[in-house]
Amino acid sequence: MKRIQSTGMVLNVDNIDTDQIIPAKFLKSTNREGFGEHLFANWRYQKNGEPNEDFAFNHYPKGSSVLIAGNNFGCGSSREHAAWAISDYGIRAIISSQFADIFKGNALNNDIVPIEIAAEELALITQYVEKNPSTNIEVDIEKQAVRVYDDTFSFQKTFDIDPLKKKFIMEDISELEYLVSIKKEVEAFEELNIL
Repeated sequence: MKRIQSTGMVLNVDNIDTDQIIPAKFLKSTNREGFGEHLFANWRYQKNGEPNEDFAFNHYPKGSSVLIAGNNFGCGSSREHAAWAISDYGIRAIISSQFADIFKGNALNNDIVPIEIAAEELALITQYVEKNPSTNIEVDIEKQAVRVYDDTFSFQKTFDIDPLKKKFIMEDISELEYLVSIKKEVEAFEELNIL
C-alpha cells in the first residue's frame, strides 16, 4: 500500500484509551479478525444493541479509511486488539496531534499509518471535515505527506514514519517475513562476528 485516498471520519475526543477503542469484554480471541464490529462499541451502540445516533462516528460512511481523532489517541493499556479493531473496521490512517507510544507501534505493526500534526492544524482540519464530510483525504506513504482538500479548502503536511515500518506497509510484508527474507545476510553477519 503506497497511497490511501478516502473521505475521513471525525472523532473529536481527546484521550481515547484502548478500552474505549475495543472494550475488554470483547477480548476473547487471539485471531485478528472480527474486532471491527466492536470498535468503539460502548459509544457506537445503545444497551439494546441499536446504533447510538448521538455518536458522531455512526454518521460517517463505513468506507472511509481515515480517522481524524483528538489528542493523545490510544492511551491506556498496551492491548494490540485496539489496532486489530481499527484495522478490521477498514481504517488505514489516523490523524491526531499525539499518539500513545505503544499504540503507535501497534498501529504500524498492523498497517495503520499514525499521522501526527500540530494541535492547531488538527483543530483546523477537524472543524472543516466535520462540516464537509465529503472532503478528500490523501495519504501518500512513500512521500510521507497528507493532504486534506476539496474545491474550497487545502491542507498539506509531511509526517514522520519509521523507515523500516514504512517499508513493511508499502511492501505489505510483516516483520517476520522481512527477517526471513534477509536470513542469509544475518547468517553471514553472524559468521563474521564469530571469527
